Amino acid sequence: MSKKKVVIGMSGGVDSSVAAWMLKQQGYQVIGLFMKNWEDDDDTQFCSSRQDWIDAASVADVIGVDIEAVNFSAEYKDRVFAEFLREYQAGRTPNPDVLCNAEIKFKAFLEHAMLLGADLIATGHYARVRQAEAKFELLKAVDRTKDQSYFLHRLNQAQLSRTLFPLGTILKSEVRKIAAKLALPNAHKKDSTGICFIGERPFRAFLNRYLSYQPGPLKTPDGDTIGQHVGLSFYTLGQRKGIGLGGLKSYQNADGSSDAWYVARKDLVNNILYVVQGHDHPWLLSSSLAAGQASWIAGEAPAPRGMSAKTRYRQADVACDVSLYGEHQFALRFTEAQWAVTPGQSAVLYDGDTCLGGGIIDSSTGISA
Repeated sequence: MSKKKVVIGMSGGVDSSVAAWMLKQQGYQVIGLFMKNWEDDDDTQFCSSRQDWIDAASVADVIGVDIEAVNFSAEYKDRVFAEFLREYQAGRTPNPDVLCNAEIKFKAFLEHAMLLGADLIATGHYARVRQAEAKFELLKAVDRTKDQSYFLHRLNQAQLSRTLFPLGTILKSEVRKIAAKLALPNAHKKDSTGICFIGERPFRAFLNRYLSYQPGPLKTPDGDTIGQHVGLSFYTLGQRKGIGLGGLKSYQNADGSSDAWYVARKDLVNNILYVVQGHDHPWLLSSSLAAGQASWIAGEAPAPRGMSAKTRYRQADVACDVSLYGEHQFALRFTEAQWAVTPGQSAVLYDGDTCLGGGIIDSSTGISA
């Protein structure tokens, strides 16, 4: 019986490198695929794709697998970046990782892998797939501190049925140990952070090149104008740094100290940015939300039952009541108020370890409502 062929996305990072080695150890015929998703300005100091390709190819050589590079930059620009810009222009805060997984890593990449004769694809994500009767389920990773099911909630049955997540059952610390033991050239490489096409560059400077924007007033909940914003697209709810409001004397405490300012609301019609003082200001807390563009892993909306949700990555699950409106819209009411629920981000539903799917947050309701 011939070995199953697995095409794995190799990014040049330690996670996908160890995942490729694990698959080979498990007896699969492994082919690495390096995805180039951005090339507008990849000759600058901010883009690491050239070094990432060198690292991926070096690892492939060490562990003994073939690797090829494929350019998905046109697909990425059409399916991910264009939507990213539309959302920011509309004053929302999108999550491009969610869209990239759905449109590139598990669509364009999957299609390319099938053309290469793959039986399955794999990535270095921390998550698990389980077959339960005729359905495939997406589960949280064993390493809860690294679990990435939040970013994978838009995957469907066809995608999950062909996907392996080798790292889903081991700890990140073990991944580092394996990489060191194998003397992989990237064993001590730092994990990538931020949005892939922005890299380490200043976020506002990057958006400046693509978005139209209009400065406007910064106001308190009482309506006092205390400064000027540079354009609503450049701020996200809950943001503390980069507002430019340090040391306003009239808003200091009796001892001369000052509570931190946070972005709390955007008035898109009147181009006003509202800011509040204090992490737990009521304007930053929401008792419910409405979401659209829902995507369900099982292919249909879940039956009513005890569920929990995340409204941002690395957030603890919180119990909630779910109201479904057709296949693609839902509302959540939380048992505990949630902080800085942000339109454009994903609300992802769970039943214990099982990720059920989710949607894009359209709006939220304050705790006093």
